[in-house]
Amino acid sequence: MKNYIGLGDMFPFTASGADFASGDGVLSGTLFGVCAGSIADGETGEIKTTGVFELPKVGSQAWTVGAKVYWDDTNKVCTTTATANTLIGVAYEAVGSGAGETLGKVRLNGTAA
Repeated sequence: MKNYIGLGDMFPFTASGADFASGDGVLSGTLFGVCAGSIADGETGEIKTTGVFELPKVGSQAWTVGAKVYWDDTNKVCTTTATANTLIGVAYEAVGSGAGETLGKVRLNGTAA
């Protein structure tokens, strides 16, 4: 196919207002992804929009497998609270609500909200 461009799971992202490290979650418009490498403020890099990633989460929330997961762009954490947040995927595994349970595995949906 002469018009094929690629799988579409990697997306260009230009950092604006901050530097981002490899593995950071970012919102590009309404599309969420995880930085494939470090991206300095003003530079362009790539974000991965599909797959399973361990991401920061609200410590006070328990997740069940398959629960909808949203990105809180203000606090840069995943949450199960939909209000004012962007749907990014589903919980890949259950995780507790203890104060120290601040990471959760998320299967990204790869779609724009």
